[in-house]
Amino acid sequence: MERKQEREPGAADARRALGGLLQAVLASRAAANSVFDILAVLQSEDAEEIQEAVRTCGRLFAALLERRELFVGPLPPEDTVRAGSRGAMCKYKVWMRHRYHSCCNRLQELLAHPAFQVKELALQTLMKFVQLEGAQPLEKAQWEGHYLFPHSLFRAVVGGLLSSEEDQSLLISQFCQYLEHDDIRYHTMQAAAAITARVTTQQPEASLSFWNNAFSLLSAVSLPCQDSEVTNFYVRHTERSDKWKVTHLKEHRKAFQAMWLCFLKHKLPLSLYKKVLVVMHDSILPHLAQPTLMIDFLTSACDVGGAISLLALNGLFILIHKHNLEYPDFYRKLYGLLDPSIFHVKYRARFFHLADLFLSSSHLPAYLVAAFAKRLARLALTAPPEALLMVLPFICNLLRRHPSCRVLVHRPQGLELDADPYDPEEGDPARSHALESCLWELQTLQQHYHPEVSKAASVINQVLSVPEVSLAPLLELTAYEIFERDLKKEGPESVPLEFIPTQGLLGRQDDLCGQLFTIS
Repeated sequence: MERKQEREPGAADARRALGGLLQAVLASRAAANSVFDILAVLQSEDAEEIQEAVRTCGRLFAALLERRELFVGPLPPEDTVRAGSRGAMCKYKVWMRHRYHSCCNRLQELLAHPAFQVKELALQTLMKFVQLEGAQPLEKAQWEGHYLFPHSLFRAVVGGLLSSEEDQSLLISQFCQYLEHDDIRYHTMQAAAAITARVTTQQPEASLSFWNNAFSLLSAVSLPCQDSEVTNFYVRHTERSDKWKVTHLKEHRKAFQAMWLCFLKHKLPLSLYKKVLVVMHDSILPHLAQPTLMIDFLTSACDVGGAISLLALNGLFILIHKHNLEYPDFYRKLYGLLDPSIFHVKYRARFFHLADLFLSSSHLPAYLVAAFAKRLARLALTAPPEALLMVLPFICNLLRRHPSCRVLVHRPQGLELDADPYDPEEGDPARSHALESCLWELQTLQQHYHPEVSKAASVINQVLSVPEVSLAPLLELTAYEIFERDLKKEGPESVPLEFIPTQGLLGRQDDLCGQLFTIS
């Protein structure tokens, strides 16, 4: 507390001093050298003084941009202009433009400052400069109606967000408010693709911080659904032209696609693979100009195995269902994911939700559905109760959808266990001989120690009802929830007891235990 009170007078003094310098510079060009004093405070080690200097620089150069007192066009070297024969006003504008560049460079460095308040304020000031510089361009239009945007300044801002040294996820979350503007979103996609290409070229193995920052930024970009919605611009223009690419959703989709392809063509950390695949089906594929370009990424991810293969199958299913992708091994890959570990992984609920979706078609061949039902029934023998309460209705739903598979529970001549034709080691469902077998595992589970599991397995003893059982409330069921539910059950009012009176500790009155111990 004392330390904060000691700082406040220094910050107040800096505010007054900077305010005086600001007024002097804006009031008279004779005081232009005071800009050096303002920029010097940006180098301070005190965070509060830096913030005051950033605010002052923001007001100073915002006023100069609005007054058009910065040089417009390719910026010549400062020494050349000073020694040349240009007028005093031109020399002043060139000189002040160089100071503006120095300020922007320092603000870009402050995006990596240890204090988040400094980083946030630097980001806000730079974005304010982007807006003002876009409205009052510092470059000349090459033709009438030419679209101008401060690309170099904005690319430097995005480059600060995509840091290779530190986590910028919190600062990126603050930047997301600007992504609501169509022009900022469009140029962010272009800048992110260019910076990713540059970083991966300079560093064959980019740092984990860079990949995490890049994913945080890319995943925050969402496109509108209709072309008519591309009207919200951050940079104000007096007139808009239909010739500008930034005004067309088709160009936004192309930029979105180029951004993700540039990101996904590199070898990503394993943790990022999962994050990308989780959002692939609803946040990436629907907005791509050519969704089929994701085939290579999804098929390679499908070969990784485990949870990554599971998540990749969701994207592949969308390409098969909506974009006519031919992938004959799709159900073979899904079948291969069924192993005992599937009941214990983090994505168990998501897996069975997707598997239920993949197997929902009534046009699937009977041998394929039978193979999935048999594999799940075999795995159910060693599954925990919370998984069984979801798997058993899952199997019954498969039998409801495909009446031709009900022979698995209504086979006239039962099979001996040692004569079961099903081959659990076969990876191809077509060769597993599941349709020749029966679901004796469900009859075995009718003797399960948990009464709810036994009840769920006994459903096959009656005619299956037409409506399917909803799996939604069962997908994320846990052992804790089952235990809590059992505790809350009300037991019978009277508990039946043994009617024969006890005669001894172990039932015999003259045994040795009865002589040494008594029941009280």
